[in-house]
Amino acid sequence: MAREWAKLSHCNRRQVGSLIVRDRMIISDGYNGTPSGFENFCEDDEGYTKWYVLHAEANAILKVASSTQTCKGATLYITMSPCKDCSKLIHQSGIKRVVFIEAYKDNSGVQFLEKAGVAVDQIAVFDS
Repeated sequence: MAREWAKLSHCNRRQVGSLIVRDRMIISDGYNGTPSGFENFCEDDEGYTKWYVLHAEANAILKVASSTQTCKGATLYITMSPCKDCSKLIHQSGIKRVVFIEAYKDNSGVQFLEKAGVAVDQIAVFDS
């Protein structure tokens, strides 16, 4: 489902999707993109990602923050492993497990989560 959610992203360079699940129920979702109220273009005229683009997991966590739900004990499913900045948000939000498909070029976010006691699993997904 996270891969389907990634398709909603308007980013040209990379589309990433995420879901937060707690007690076997999806409590939030997200994909990489610009904040609410901004144009839906993630890259500038030269193809570089704009600094204010939010990552998929940050969007999902922020949705929970503005709801009556909590991330405590939840699992984050994401199409790409989290960067180091998003890893801090994941840990601080109370998420206890991260499952991802594709590894990000810098694995320091995964290393941080493992050090913090968050279970991290990479899964293989085969296209049909």
